[in-house]
Amino acid sequence: MARDDLYERVWAEPINRLAEELGVTHYYLARVCEALNVPRPPAGYWQKKAVGKQAPRPDLPAALPGYQVRWDKGTPLSAPPPKRAYRRVEPKAADRPRRPTRHPMLIGVDESFRKSRTDEKNEFLRPYKYLLPDIVASADHLPAALDIANEIYNALDQRGHRVMFAPVDQEMRRIHVDEQEVPRKDRKYGRYQTGSIWSPRRPTVTYVGSIPVGLVLTEMTERVTMRYLDGSYVREDSKLVRSARPWQLTHSWTTEQDLPCGRFRFVAYCPLANIDWSANWQDTQAADLKSLVPSIVARLQGSEAELSALIVAEEKAAAQRRKEWAEAHERYLREEDRKAVERALADSKGQLAEIMEKWAAATAVERFFQEAETRLAKIDDERRPDIEGRLALARSMLGEQDPLRFLSEWLAPQERYQSKYPRF
Repeated sequence: MARDDLYERVWAEPINRLAEELGVTHYYLARVCEALNVPRPPAGYWQKKAVGKQAPRPDLPAALPGYQVRWDKGTPLSAPPPKRAYRRVEPKAADRPRRPTRHPMLIGVDESFRKSRTDEKNEFLRPYKYLLPDIVASADHLPAALDIANEIYNALDQRGHRVMFAPVDQEMRRIHVDEQEVPRKDRKYGRYQTGSIWSPRRPTVTYVGSIPVGLVLTEMTERVTMRYLDGSYVREDSKLVRSARPWQLTHSWTTEQDLPCGRFRFVAYCPLANIDWSANWQDTQAADLKSLVPSIVARLQGSEAELSALIVAEEKAAAQRRKEWAEAHERYLREEDRKAVERALADSKGQLAEIMEKWAAATAVERFFQEAETRLAKIDDERRPDIEGRLALARSMLGEQDPLRFLSEWLAPQERYQSKYPRF
């Protein structure tokens, strides 16, 4: 149900009655209205309306980018829109620096991230919960990751770009993010060098104008030499290996593995299908990621024209693909129709040939009996009763031989299949 329709129905009848019609509770329907930012009648509205003293209903607020605009029973609801308006705030020179507050997306997520499927210290966290901000980090460096994300999210919010989960009623996809600090041809992440990295169920996005931009913060990995020692792999440069006795290294070996390194990469991308656009920033020796936050915000704010051009080009390409697909599908349907017509014609000819064979056999039997009866009529001796009896037995054995019955069962090509396309 679209939010426009919900708005009209909410103001047309009491919410209890509407909830019963929709098969939900009135508490849940109130949550739906809140998620879709649909105003509801205040308490006492229907009693006042009965005596003609109701207040005029408010207009339906415009749906801003990122708001859920449709609800279907059984689908999850987005978080309700914030009560406060996001607007650009110009910092004053006299303002004293304050400690940044925790962004609403990041409040209480530390515990959810640490409820992980694995406790391997050499791997990223893989939380059981999937509706979390798009942050990939190891347990040791999760606080640093949340601090960086908080800086970026707050900076975007202050410029009027709300950071949120992707709306449930819009299709958005998360791109693959390379976690290697130095790109390599091979990948050796995880205990068996084929480990998977957690990703959220819905992308974390912000909006530049009306265009969604996905946001990913990932801790990077570095290639490290690991030594198998005392039943586990440890870093070759660790104190444990350096202090090991020679005899302890007798049954030991080394291998390479990609481990979380505590440095981070931030990736912005377009989550719309077939839009290939992304930008990334990462920790370097010259500058850490926190110092790059102003340039990140500036880059995203300046990407609206570029993204708009890509989206327009993709819409044209998608329209062309749909047109080509429709033409190809039409050709396929016509070809299948032609084959069906040919099969119907071939089947009719085949059935008619069988009927002709049966007809010839039936008429041959009929001629046989007619000729036998003609000759039998010319016999006057004692053989006649016996031959008449045998002729009757032969007729009863072969049954009715009506050639016209075969012809009545024949199906013409048009009776087998009616072409959907005119034939000239």
